[in-house]
Amino acid sequence: MSDPGFLKRSVSGVTVDLHVQPRARRAVLAAADGALRAQVIAPPEDGKANQAVIALLAEAWRLPKSSFDVIKGQTARAKTIRVAGAPEAIVERVTHWMQVHG
Repeated sequence: MSDPGFLKRSVSGVTVDLHVQPRARRAVLAAADGALRAQVIAPPEDGKANQAVIALLAEAWRLPKSSFDVIKGQTARAKTIRVAGAPEAIVERVTHWMQVHG
């Protein structure tokens, strides 16, 4: 199985491209058609939505929040997030999550 389209491996981890919808009714993470979408309850003020996205990803993929960092799109809905760690292990967790929730 190949890596999901929203995921790119690097030497020190992976990067994840996703679209974020702040102020949603509920927090949801979904993958469809090679894209990742996150809906968070938090407003897009003072980095609250970014923190909520990181918390959502960390919970879904069972990784520590400290391994996530928004590297592109701090104030935009389209974001790139770096996930530090062993790329193979991260891809395995994401792929497992997609099989269970996708």
